[in-house]
Amino acid sequence: MNDQRHQKIIARNLEALGVLPGDTLLVHSSCKSLGPLPGGIEAVIQGFLRAIGPGGTLMMPALSWNLRPPDVFDPSLTPVNVGAIPEFFRKAEGVLRSIHPTHSVCATGRRAEELLADHELDNTPCGPHSPFHKLVETEGKILMVGCGVRPNTTMHALEEYLEPPYLYGETCLFTIRDHHLRTYCKEYRTHGFVARGFSQRYERILALETDAFLREGQVLQAPAVLLDAPELKRAVLEKLREDPLFFVDSQHSQDSQGSQGSQGSQGSQDSQDSQDSQDSQGSQGSQDSQDSQHSRRGR
Repeated sequence: MNDQRHQKIIARNLEALGVLPGDTLLVHSSCKSLGPLPGGIEAVIQGFLRAIGPGGTLMMPALSWNLRPPDVFDPSLTPVNVGAIPEFFRKAEGVLRSIHPTHSVCATGRRAEELLADHELDNTPCGPHSPFHKLVETEGKILMVGCGVRPNTTMHALEEYLEPPYLYGETCLFTIRDHHLRTYCKEYRTHGFVARGFSQRYERILALETDAFLREGQVLQAPAVLLDAPELKRAVLEKLREDPLFFVDSQHSQDSQGSQGSQGSQGSQDSQDSQDSQDSQGSQGSQDSQDSQHSRRGR
């Protein structure tokens, strides 16, 4: 009963934010921020699905940016390192995953195959074939649950439109095992914020004219933000053309000195996501483990 009640509450919370049946919804989340979850993570995901209905599509980042050669990326085995909710989602029945060694996406629903297709053709994290890129080119929405607006991977896709000077780092040769169990090697350009001395400041979207793309609300106990992806694209690209360094700080600048110690190899976004992952997994404890064992692995 508590399971169904939480699903309904989550669906109502999303409806109040502006999520509609049939929406394509990309969710970033911090599990611990939601509060007690009697139905576990399964109830959270079912609440999201209830909100978008059978005609909608639910997406979650399945990032594995800590993967480094000679590690092999396998979409059915490589774990997600950005939280308990997307890792549970990855293993759920009917969930698909795109092919990318560091910035894959999982999805289920009407548009899942379309959005995930051909990601393997890109040689950058969020290129023109990536689900993040496709989201901003269609009527997509981005839901940030309990994590603020900073860990928003779609911002990388927008940066790749204009390629600001801080964006790319080293080229790495990754080994991929695809859905057909074919194994091959491919070179990828990584994002090189830290190597170039920059930290990401994506919360600065709040300094833009947000009326067209941002709504605030709550999901259970977590503060939540809903972003209209095409409108976010318009506002962010306009600002990047005006000031290519608006969404980053130099790590040598005075106002970013305090954050230098927390930066990971992919930059502040990934460090933040990693922290959410550790915190949320710890807060769920054995419940996550039990739930995951009962879920079936997606493709």
